[in-house]
Amino acid sequence: MDIRKIKKLIDLMIESDLQAIEVKEGDQSIALTRRNPVVAAAVPAMPTAAPAAPAAKTPRGAVETSPMVGVFYAAPNPGEAPFVKVGQTVSAGETLGIIEAMKIMNPIEATQSGVIEEILVKNGEVIQFGQPLFRYRA
Repeated sequence: MDIRKIKKLIDLMIESDLQAIEVKEGDQSIALTRRNPVVAAAVPAMPTAAPAAPAAKTPRGAVETSPMVGVFYAAPNPGEAPFVKVGQTVSAGETLGIIEAMKIMNPIEATQSGVIEEILVKNGEVIQFGQPLFRYRA
């Protein structure tokens, strides 16, 4: 049996979602079987020695969240004033902080105008994707 016929059989299996197929042609035969993907069972994580952080409450008001995982910096350089402070009015597009990810400094910009009511992360803190960073009222 030539390779083109075998490829057509494989395509037929994929299109028809067949798990196995066997074809006999004269004195030649071929049997093809698809393996089922192995699904790993969820294994509970081992507890770590570090104490668990208390459950964070969901902040109210407009919230800026982290678009990436990285280290949050409140100021452009160590020792300089932070980009924003609580009570400060910000405009859409204004830089609120920086997230360092893979040695690249990524500015976090306000998506809307408003007054900063709360800064939800500390300078130098490792943050996660989607983590709330700032809360402000529009």
